[in-house]
Formats: sequence, structure tokens, C-alpha cells
Amino acid sequence: MTFKQVSDAVRRRRKTLGLTQLELADLAAVSERLVRDLETGRATIKTEKLLSILEALGLEICIQKIHSGNQ
Repeated sequence: MTFKQVSDAVRRRRKTLGLTQLELADLAAVSERLVRDLETGRATIKTEKLLSILEALGLEICIQKIHSGNQ
């Protein structure tokens, strides 16, 4: 998953839940600017803050091995 895909998923989920960027920022205890920058793909974001935003949206990151020739 690319950062752009994460950004798009956050924006879609926020809109599905009917939240403004400010409301999401309040729920995740981050700044509105951080939410805006994340959604536009411009953010340099700490993992902790990204996880707070995802949690507020009821989302999580799933890590899995990419299928390639290497183990």
C-alpha cells in the first residue's frame, strides 16, 4: 500500500462517517492541518499520529509479507 492509498482511504472513510477534517482532528487528538495534509498526501507524519487518526476512523493497518522470490 502506498502513502497515497492510505491518504485516499482516510479521506473516503472520514467522508463516509460524515466528519469534517476538524471533527476528525478532535477525535484523533491531532491538528486539523495534519488531517488536511494527510488527506492531500503532503504529510510527513509520525506513525503514532497516523495510528490515532486510523483508530478514530475505525481503521487499522495490516502488515503482510509481499509475495516475491525472497523469503
